[in-house]
Amino acid sequence: MTDVSNLISNIEQGCSKIPKKHFEKGEVITTYIQKRNQICIMVNGKADLIRYDLNGNKDIVDKFNERDIFGEVFYPVHTNNELIVMATTDCDVLFLVHDYIYNRCKQNCKFHNSFSSSILELTLRNSVHQNTRIEVLSKRTIREKLLTYFSILSSKDFSKSFTLPFSLTNLADYLSVDRSAMMRELKNLSNEGFISKNGNRIKLLYK
Repeated sequence: MTDVSNLISNIEQGCSKIPKKHFEKGEVITTYIQKRNQICIMVNGKADLIRYDLNGNKDIVDKFNERDIFGEVFYPVHTNNELIVMATTDCDVLFLVHDYIYNRCKQNCKFHNSFSSSILELTLRNSVHQNTRIEVLSKRTIREKLLTYFSILSSKDFSKSFTLPFSLTNLADYLSVDRSAMMRELKNLSNEGFISKNGNRIKLLYK
């Protein structure tokens, strides 16, 4: 069992001060508010971190899966654009307040005993999410963004074939590109022999 799995187990078994909440698909799990210092751990399920700009345009900033950590402590809020974490499947989430983490329970529960050994893995998981998106968005063209993201997914699955983790509409939001332009580029990549595509299933033909 990984450190994160151990941490979740210890919280559920022995730390009554940390609530676990259930969310249905489509529900808002949390919003990022400056200075609230909240940390969340995804026990199971999936969610998206979404930003709407002043014009109402949707941008998927990050995606969270089982055992991922998230919260506004990792994304300082410096603008008026609200960040929302929305469940994309039914999920259960643990809610921790940053200040409480470093103040032990009177019962000296297993959570606090194991947290110090788990925080590194939790932080690294979060860094991987952020660095992946930065790497993708740093590319100048839609083609470069698509191929970079596909390469990341391929490496993650150790396979040339993989399934996109979300719909094509959400893929466009994640890449911060126009959906119609992205669909044209996907067609071009297929016609030029870079990829084959069957629904959300992608196979890389150029590696």
